[in-house]
Amino acid sequence: MGGSGTPPGAGPELPEAELVWRFSRSSGPGGQHVNTSDTRVSVSLDLAATSALTERERERALERLAGRLRGGVLTVTASDSRSQARNRELARERLAELVRGACAPPPKARRATRPSRAARQRRLDGKHRRSQLKRTRSRRFED
Repeated sequence: MGGSGTPPGAGPELPEAELVWRFSRSSGPGGQHVNTSDTRVSVSLDLAATSALTERERERALERLAGRLRGGVLTVTASDSRSQARNRELARERLAELVRGACAPPPKARRATRPSRAARQRRLDGKHRRSQLKRTRSRRFED
């Protein structure tokens, strides 16, 4: 796996110089190995000060990720793998995905529409058929 892992044009490129990495012992898979190795990876990005985002993207990201931020800093942790290198890749990918999603423009507003007369009739016909079916299954016997 070479490169940054994100295709060009797929969102902001996170500068390596702005990422803060921390390593600690993981509680995940690895047996006795986890007792001696710092395989859990935490990567942090200061969203409020990063140069990777435009002003509009920064505003969106800070608003959308407000619940995950501590002092404007977004932190992601990975401890899925026994390998620190793999956990670094996972943490970076997750951070990039979070930032990409938070910076994306909002979806187009839904335009309110009304069901057509035929659609309303089909719905009522379906309800009537279902009602008839249930009526035929009832335990009432009419002579």
